[in-house]
Amino acid sequence: MAIDILLTVVVTSIVQSIFGAGVLLFGTPLLLLFGYAFVDALVVLLPISIAINLLQVAKHHAQIDFAFYRRVLLLTLPPIVVCLLLITQARVNIGLLIGAFLILIALKELSPAVARGIDRLMAYETTYFILIGVVHGLSNLGGSLLTALIHHRHYEKDAARVTVAASYTTFAFVQLLTLWLFRRQSIEVPPPDHALYPVVGALIFLLTDAILYARIEQDRYRGIFAGFLALSGLLLIVRSLLLV
Repeated sequence: MAIDILLTVVVTSIVQSIFGAGVLLFGTPLLLLFGYAFVDALVVLLPISIAINLLQVAKHHAQIDFAFYRRVLLLTLPPIVVCLLLITQARVNIGLLIGAFLILIALKELSPAVARGIDRLMAYETTYFILIGVVHGLSNLGGSLLTALIHHRHYEKDAARVTVAASYTTFAFVQLLTLWLFRRQSIEVPPPDHALYPVVGALIFLLTDAILYARIEQDRYRGIFAGFLALSGLLLIVRSLLLV
């Protein structure tokens, strides 16, 4: 196994085990910075994300917000497929905009003025769900917008994590299916040892869930989630500046 991929898997799997997202959100820009092609990064990271999310869904499936999930299916998946097919060698650098938006979402916990502005923006949910699909298909960063919406809705921590996980799992399956059906000639078959990465991710989830996640109280979880969004935003901005 490549050491840079393994370290990326370990760190991002811990994050995804807590918030339902992280392997794609952080793993994609990290592997791009390490010199991997976008599609190659997807082939490595998508199975890991699926493995962790399926474990989360299995544990808390009764708490999924299915009304939210139906909107993901109807409004977000079609633009993911279309935009993923449009992307070839060119990459769309929209990390600066998404990073700034995530920081604003985190700041709404501290500023009533920011909170009112975000509330007005989130009122246009149909457009927002479609935007998530467009961004995810173009850059693999739509999960950041998804987690921002989940945070905005004030879910209980298990419901927040499993709703993100269910949506993210669906994103990943659709992306893998799209790549297999329409771009299989441009994708190299990954080495056999790549099959170990999802196993590592699953083990990381089991450890993190038992040792860390279970001990986080609901009130603290919301504050930590806000910190996660702010950190995500800062890292996306830094990544965008480095890739300019």
